[in-house]
Amino acid sequence: MRNPYEILELKEGASQEEIKQAYRNLARKYHPDQYGDNPLKDLAEDKMRELNEAYEQLTKNSNEYSNHSYSSSSDLDFNSIRMNINRGNFSYAEQQLNNVSNRNAEWNYLMGIINMNKGWYDAAFNYINTACRLDPFNREYSNTLNSLNNKNRSYRQAYYGSNRNNGEFCDICLKLWCLDSMCECCGGDIISCC
Repeated sequence: MRNPYEILELKEGASQEEIKQAYRNLARKYHPDQYGDNPLKDLAEDKMRELNEAYEQLTKNSNEYSNHSYSSSSDLDFNSIRMNINRGNFSYAEQQLNNVSNRNAEWNYLMGIINMNKGWYDAAFNYINTACRLDPFNREYSNTLNSLNNKNRSYRQAYYGSNRNNGEFCDICLKLWCLDSMCECCGGDIISCC
């Protein structure tokens, strides 16, 4: 998991009161109920889950995290990119991602989210699947992949279900044509136009 202080947008060593205040502010901002049927609702749910985990870690294990040092420029880049994605600045977030040299699981996940919001679901699936392979224990990545799979499954069922009806119609026509041909051989005619 990333640095819980960074997730809550705090400096390391923040007091318990600052942690609570930051959590409340971010929870109001990212609560999924605000998004309704918006495509960003899944992203907000993931962000909210991440906020809850970070808050829980900092409040229950405050001694452990006060002595632990977290610092990585790539994490800071990814936080900035996530913020741009949350704001809907997908083209700028993509530019930022292209400037990151470390193509790790987080990079693939964020690129997948950007492609998903562009409507490029095949590319999104490939990137998020790669993120899951690189970091198989990350729930955020696996939940997003499962969500994408469920959407894909319902799309395929709807698409192939409608095609199956067309096939049944063709079967009926073929059977009627065969029946008419057999009747004509015997001197009768079911369909007079053929």
